[in-house]
Amino acid sequence: MDDPLVSIEGVSKSFGASRAIDGVSATIAAGRITGLVGPDGAGKSTLLRLMDGLLKPDAGRILVLGHDSVRAAPAIHLSTGYMPQRFGLYADLTVHENLTLYADLRGVTGAERRQAFEQLLGFTGLAPFQSRLAGNLSGGMKQKLGLACTLVRKPRVLLLDEPSVGVDPISRRELWRMITTLVDDGTAVVWSTSYLDEAERCDEVLLLHEGKALYAGPPQGLTRRAEGCAFLVELGGEIERARLGRLLRRPDVSDFLILGRAVRLVLKEAAGSPPPDLLAAIGATSARAVAARFEDAYVALLGGAPAAAEEPAPIAAPSADRGTVIEARDLTKRFGSFVAADRITFQIRRGEIFGLLGPNGAGKSTTFKMMCGLLRPTSGAAQVAGVDLIKAGSLARRRIGYMAQKFSLYGDLSVRQNLDFFAGVYGIEGRAHQAATERMVARFALEPYLDAAADQLPLGFKQRLALACAVMHEPAVLFLDEPTSGVDPLTRREFWRDINEMVARGITIMVTTHFLDEAEYCDRIALVFAGRVIALGSPAELKAGVAGPALPEPTLEDAFITLVERSGHAKAA
Repeated sequence: MDDPLVSIEGVSKSFGASRAIDGVSATIAAGRITGLVGPDGAGKSTLLRLMDGLLKPDAGRILVLGHDSVRAAPAIHLSTGYMPQRFGLYADLTVHENLTLYADLRGVTGAERRQAFEQLLGFTGLAPFQSRLAGNLSGGMKQKLGLACTLVRKPRVLLLDEPSVGVDPISRRELWRMITTLVDDGTAVVWSTSYLDEAERCDEVLLLHEGKALYAGPPQGLTRRAEGCAFLVELGGEIERARLGRLLRRPDVSDFLILGRAVRLVLKEAAGSPPPDLLAAIGATSARAVAARFEDAYVALLGGAPAAAEEPAPIAAPSADRGTVIEARDLTKRFGSFVAADRITFQIRRGEIFGLLGPNGAGKSTTFKMMCGLLRPTSGAAQVAGVDLIKAGSLARRRIGYMAQKFSLYGDLSVRQNLDFFAGVYGIEGRAHQAATERMVARFALEPYLDAAADQLPLGFKQRLALACAVMHEPAVLFLDEPTSGVDPLTRREFWRDINEMVARGITIMVTTHFLDEAEYCDRIALVFAGRVIALGSPAELKAGVAGPALPEPTLEDAFITLVERSGHAKAA
């Protein structure tokens, strides 16, 4: 094996009293993709910055292409490409102007620049959009432009920090194709990711937890630890989400995921089948062993999925009424001559989780904003909780809870102050104010952090606080805009545990997401492409619609990509 391009030798890094990296050793080889995975706060971003010479280790050393990261940081900067989570594109510059700026910064001029631009624009598919402002690009196109700027001078080592966050499955596959091409040319790639299906495709994986390396090696090596532990369990009748979560709060269960009317169950120990008493308790009609996944072993290594609460305090009283709560009828939005949403129509029943999915730029965000009352439609009608959003928008908004994609609370205020502020916004006063605050603190276990600034919370508790503020006025409907974007798998499970318990109490959920494994939690999904709903149904129905000899057991991601491609071909024809 050739000498590694990066050697990490017993490296540690602290920020004050917090140890971000603790004695990590690893090697990064040429022509290979190394996945960097771990929970939020595990030290992934810190390690990437150490490798790029942007931070100095407190102990140990890092060699990049033979250069010491402390003594020869400028030489490392010339030979590496680093794309941070929040890449510094300039929204008011065009695609071409952003590329020009980064070429200037990297000293790429003349014929070398012309050749680089031609290759990168073709490589990323951005050639037709050179004059478009970066701020007007879709999420996937922004990531491609960020990658192109990073590659203006081809690096020997490419460091990518969560490059696919907020990117739809089609764009994720395109990013992966581009990176694979670079690897074939001998570039060493380190790809930090919260998508464990991406980690599974890497050549090597470095798994960090609390700054320590828990595993280093091929992903298959970790996956083998979960062999014989995973089962697909079919359920009869309606799924009682909250009850199911509590029943699976057992010492022999490592993880479970709801998949329509089935559950993917992972036990802590290999077995021929799940325990009969467990199958009986959850109303299983059948159970069969399935292949282990990297994610199964990852969750088990980190102690298993977060347990469901025994008896969570109610947020809303359960209701037997399953009538329509949200309705869109021929909802249309034009921006000049551009039709962003074209006659969107759907209905959502009480206590249903409804997913709005689609590629970046397909029109789902526009539709979502119209349904929240944040954007006025050009034509059509929208009702929420029996109120017309156009005629009585303020009344409708009082019946809505909204959790934005980006953490939108007040970081300088404490948890208690944020709860008090939002209680005031919703007009909750006096004893009702105190009761609502106490209910949220108990429901989301916020007591230990009441006096902590929101910005200082662990990411999982930031989500809990954001969710508490969104539902403290007991809304009938909760809108979630990519609520787990960039969040690690354990925190996502904790979040959906809370959501499932809300749904069991009658709250109706409308959610957008690019994590298609969590889209499986939806009762129904509307798939939006080119401003129109191209498919509507349960996850199982969407998958069945694309099944065939080439895809005998399609995933939801397979269904997403196939349906979008079919619609694109039909539109082109």
